[in-house]
Amino acid sequence: MSTTTTAPQRRGRGGRERILAAAAQLFATQGINATGMEQVAEEAPVSKRTLYAHFRTKNDLVIAHLQGLVLSGATLESGLTREDVSPRERILMLFDQLTADAGPVRGCPFIDAAAEFPDPHSAVHSYAREQKLRMVQLIAALVTELSCREPLALAEQLATLADGAASRAMVLDEADYGRHARAAAEVLLEQALPDPNRPGE
Repeated sequence: MSTTTTAPQRRGRGGRERILAAAAQLFATQGINATGMEQVAEEAPVSKRTLYAHFRTKNDLVIAHLQGLVLSGATLESGLTREDVSPRERILMLFDQLTADAGPVRGCPFIDAAAEFPDPHSAVHSYAREQKLRMVQLIAALVTELSCREPLALAEQLATLADGAASRAMVLDEADYGRHARAAAEVLLEQALPDPNRPGE
């Protein structure tokens, strides 16, 4: 009778990447506050000494996790900076579900993080706010490029639609829920575009 054994995962090089991967999985499945640092270390797997060498506090880990999402393009805002898509389509990409896997639909990670760190002065909440303000700035630049009227107000309206759609998609676990907000966004954009029949537009 033969037996098979599973080789233990390496604990040496790549510790930081394994920590972030473990944190991302745990944060997504059970929430940030429900995830302890010891659990992250066990899931990675790394020693607690290694974990705290890379991330002195849990806040540091959470912010690094959110920064990683930004760099990976796994956020609502990722499509806004694409150069291979027209400005209008980049805006409408805000309402597309980022992943098509069979798992539960996730909401916006910045909204989720801000909700779990409600103190507006906390480091995590502040970082989430910065990203949401950046999102509006990116949209405003695109609607300005389209020559839309009142670009800042329009950008806030579109950002509100996108955030609301992402939240409802998560609550309802409905991956294509964004289609409703996309339809509303198309109306907003159409109404804000210059009217060639009006003098001066």
